[in-house]
Amino acid sequence: MAADDAPRHTSTATLIDGFAAGDPDEVLRLGDLLKGFGPAAFGMLLFIGVLPAFIPVPGVGGAIGGPMVILVGVQLLLGMRKVWLPDFLARRGPHRSAMMRFRQRMAPWLRRLEKLVRPRMAGFLDNRLALGFTGLLLVLLGILLALPLPFTNYVFGFLLLLFALALLERDGALLLAAWIAGAIAVVVFGFLSGNLVEPLARLIDSWF
Repeated sequence: MAADDAPRHTSTATLIDGFAAGDPDEVLRLGDLLKGFGPAAFGMLLFIGVLPAFIPVPGVGGAIGGPMVILVGVQLLLGMRKVWLPDFLARRGPHRSAMMRFRQRMAPWLRRLEKLVRPRMAGFLDNRLALGFTGLLLVLLGILLALPLPFTNYVFGFLLLLFALALLERDGALLLAAWIAGAIAVVVFGFLSGNLVEPLARLIDSWF
């Protein structure tokens, strides 16, 4: 395994502090942010993709964050070892000001959570089937996030942050907990409510 592909344990709170420091108007380009993370880049991209879910404007967060989450999920589902980004997306990203607002709102909670998060149960992070199941859940949750479901952005946002933290911090135990919570959310908000059936059918038709 090459040095660039080696798993990297990164403190999420430290990442936020680094992203928030600097010119508030500067754009943090995704292509630059993901360099050097190796497989952990999936967690980094998922983390950035979840940020719009916390924008307090109905419909905006899901419309931006949902496709990003689906992009991560599809790549994990396909067993890709490196993140792929189209050029138009690699040149774009959040402003530092958005990271500043997110840090002010979420950093204290993330720091508390990080006291419980640590690298463990690595088999869940390196196993092809486990990553494929993670990708499937992310695709389904990304679809739900993109749908205009009232009062659900924060619910899906917090849930997807668990997935992002698990991938970034290489915490298999947290990933297992995210699986359980994610599966429950998919069943309750998706299939039981009927909100997921039609969009999922359209997605499957587009693939086949």
